[in-house]
Amino acid sequence: HYSRHPNYFFESLIWWGFWLFACGSPLGWITLYAPLMILYFLLRVTGIPLTEKCAVESKGDAYRDYQRSTSAFIPWPRRTGKEPNPNDA
Repeated sequence: HYSRHPNYFFESLIWWGFWLFACGSPLGWITLYAPLMILYFLLRVTGIPLTEKCAVESKGDAYRDYQRSTSAFIPWPRRTGKEPNPNDA
């Protein structure tokens, strides 16, 4: 209801938590690449893009409506107003 991919969001938070713990050691800050890479993969490569593509192919316009009203990654309240669809012409 609040996010289309809450598992990906919380997986990302776990990796950021690992990074925060690593910062307690002398060179722990250099592990910043790990949560950044996970975030990149979730948002741009294998996570959301692939899942969204499969969902649109299987559910069609119903999923597109869901995409317009529900945040993809960060849990957030639903949008109430309908946004115009650029594909509707």
